[in-house]
Amino acid sequence: MGKLLISYTPFEIRVGLVEDQTLVEFNVERPSEKNLVGNIYKGKVVKIVPGINSAFLDLGLERTAFLFGDDLVPLGDIEWTKEVTPSNLQEILKEGQEILVQVTKEPLGQKGARVSTNLTLPGHYLVFLPYFQHVGISKKIKDDELRRNLRESVERLRPPETGWIIRTAAVEADDESLKREMEFLLCLWEEIREKSKKLKAPALVYEELNIAFRAIRDHFTKEISSIVVDDREFYQRLADFLERYFPEFLPQLELYEGKEDLFYVHGFQVDVKKLLAKKIWLKSGGFIVIEPCEAFTAIDVNTGRYLGEGELEETILKINLEAAQEIAYQLRLRNIGGLIVIDFIDMEDTKNQELVLETLKNALKKDKAKHSFLPITSFGLLQMTRERRRDSLYEIFYDTCPFCGGEGKIKSKRTVYYEILRRIRKMGPHLKGRKLEIEVHPHLTEIIGEEIYYLEELERKFNFKAVLKSNEDLMPWDYKFHLITGSSRGGKNAQVSSHLS
Repeated sequence: MGKLLISYTPFEIRVGLVEDQTLVEFNVERPSEKNLVGNIYKGKVVKIVPGINSAFLDLGLERTAFLFGDDLVPLGDIEWTKEVTPSNLQEILKEGQEILVQVTKEPLGQKGARVSTNLTLPGHYLVFLPYFQHVGISKKIKDDELRRNLRESVERLRPPETGWIIRTAAVEADDESLKREMEFLLCLWEEIREKSKKLKAPALVYEELNIAFRAIRDHFTKEISSIVVDDREFYQRLADFLERYFPEFLPQLELYEGKEDLFYVHGFQVDVKKLLAKKIWLKSGGFIVIEPCEAFTAIDVNTGRYLGEGELEETILKINLEAAQEIAYQLRLRNIGGLIVIDFIDMEDTKNQELVLETLKNALKKDKAKHSFLPITSFGLLQMTRERRRDSLYEIFYDTCPFCGGEGKIKSKRTVYYEILRRIRKMGPHLKGRKLEIEVHPHLTEIIGEEIYYLEELERKFNFKAVLKSNEDLMPWDYKFHLITGSSRGGKNAQVSSHLS
């Protein structure tokens, strides 16, 4: 059985999903950095770009939002014809037009949010589709008879000309629960419509639930035995929410009033450094390395300390199978999305490659994020995608290093020292008979001491005196030159250059 752990503070909400005594999902939301996905805005079209079949909308956010042609569906106030399709978006929208849109992807880097006019209002059992009139059903419900019965129930209960998607959790619902949720979502849509009529774009019309309420709505099934909350006031808010919308879940809500951290009490020490460690060791002695890059995430599988007892191919297969399980776990836990490239250890047998891929797919079956795969290549590379709707833990917990700019590396000591030497050579003719004070970070002193003869040679060549000064306040790659003016006694310092690179 599983649990939902909800740790609340005014500045941060942490939610963990526990399955089989393992923390499989961990999400954080901060009021100061609220997520936008699911929010509905009344936006104004500010620019249409026919070349890429897209439009940019002002939602009142920091950057304009991006609407792609494929994300445009028939709107209530637009008449569609066979000639007018999402492939010629400029025939449907006009600059200055105000339309309702929903955020489907968070802003990322310099990119604005991605939006769609295909509005959806998710409940626990159903998703309401305001602009459609059909009934769909989750692909995760495999049983044909169950699918047929659920579809018949929704068809019977739904008001005319309304569209619905049956969620996986609906397998546990009776007709009364389905009907109650339909009524709630229809009332919510009516409120959104009425509010939008009164607002002038750009404006927020509907704000998605916070992370704790979403977790209950999206994750709570009969496989979860309890929802544990560590704040009394927030517990009451959740209780009111459940009593109104999901009364059947209310008995599972628990209040934890201990002094220890909620996650620690349940056996999980949430240490950011360990949670997002670059290297993860496998039980076999192999390890994987996870490297988030700008355009994709690279994952490398290594043999590490594992030598194996059988043939090489058998040893490699064992490590790759274990790695596939761990990778699936880490993708879900860290919420890694977008393009993912996995470098498994090369396998000669195609059957082994297929087994590793199947193992990865099976391990991701409980993952609610959509994913797709390409076959493993002969070099052991697997390309896959995982739906990215919200920020990963990397984006929540880390900022780009202001010193290295996200490179993760700095110049070597020898590189910095040689830069200093080249700079002195350039200044050489102006140094004759003078004193040059060179400020460096202490970690440079070792390499300068080992190769001081290069500096001494420049002193002789240009007839000047170099004085080294250690300064811990400098960055390791930073240095400063001060030219001593006047006589060597009682002279004044003049900073002639400060080099940052």
